[in-house]
Amino acid sequence: KPGSGRGVALGRWQSRVRGLPEVRSELPVAVLAEEIDTPGEGQLRGLLTIGGNPALSIPGGERLEQALASLEFMVSVDPYLNETTRHADVILPPPSALERSHYDVAFTTLSVRNVANYSPAIFTPQSPSEPDILARLALIASGKGADADPALLHELLVHGLVEREVASSDSPIAGRDPEDILAAVANREAPEQLLDVLIRTGPYGDGFGSCPDGLTLETLEASPHGVDLGPLEPALPEALRTPSGEVELLPDAIAQDLARLRADLTAPASPEPLRLIGRRRVRSNNSWMHNVDVLVRGRDLCTLVVHPRDAERLGLADGTLARVRSQAGSVDVPVELSDEIREGVVSLPHGYGHDRPGTRLSVASQKPGVNSN
Repeated sequence: KPGSGRGVALGRWQSRVRGLPEVRSELPVAVLAEEIDTPGEGQLRGLLTIGGNPALSIPGGERLEQALASLEFMVSVDPYLNETTRHADVILPPPSALERSHYDVAFTTLSVRNVANYSPAIFTPQSPSEPDILARLALIASGKGADADPALLHELLVHGLVEREVASSDSPIAGRDPEDILAAVANREAPEQLLDVLIRTGPYGDGFGSCPDGLTLETLEASPHGVDLGPLEPALPEALRTPSGEVELLPDAIAQDLARLRADLTAPASPEPLRLIGRRRVRSNNSWMHNVDVLVRGRDLCTLVVHPRDAERLGLADGTLARVRSQAGSVDVPVELSDEIREGVVSLPHGYGHDRPGTRLSVASQKPGVNSN
């Protein structure tokens, strides 16, 4: 239903150059380049990236790359020397996936059942952990210096979480002595301490003894294939925080901008109008996946998907090159015919363009593809 938009923090402050509004404390990434290369008070002169590749992923990639090269300082937490991190002064690689523990959070939003799963590290890490890297960067940024111990921040986070829980009347450990709770997890590394407290004070946790059959991190460690907590249960409308108490599909900020979209869609087009959209596939979700051999084997995934009737009208054949032009530029890309795409629409995938000098992407560079940004 249409909504007031008051349920979402919007426009409390604006970007420096174009005055675009923040949404939930974030600015659109499309303003990043101009905030770096436009002089004046508040100009961005330093940048921290964490596992991202905006040089390939955001609009205006060419301008952004020029802007990145002009920064006074840039640090990247990333295992790759890629199209973005090649501009960094310092690259801090975290341990590999097998050298660190993992608890599924993001992918539970895609689950078809309610599950909890924890995977301990297989190998001893040969480099600082990602929590230690981020903690040290935070301490440096706060003026503590490069020699500050990351344990200071880890301890602060764990203590803060426990104190919040014992002070909450809704928590299963409300009113408990924080020191008793901290002692119960003291034998673990800091990230696992946080995880154990979150699990044990969560809806399925043991409440540090108040619900003996509940979950603990130890329970998950003993269940390497995960714990099935049953079918998914509805969370609406209780989980909604909108003023109306309903799902507000059309905030005012979007509703007021529809006229501009309508004008763009109905503007006079070229003699052969086509609408270009992006896409992601399971084996090509983000740019880093293009440097994993098992994910890029087989046919080229960087193709222009075209409906057969559009291809016939334009004289295009499956596997041949097509030149895609827009006001932003042009790229040459192989055609892939498919009746799964709508007529009048063509699609290029996200995150390709691995032909930049100065990178070390031995797999991705063999099938660099093109970038529509």
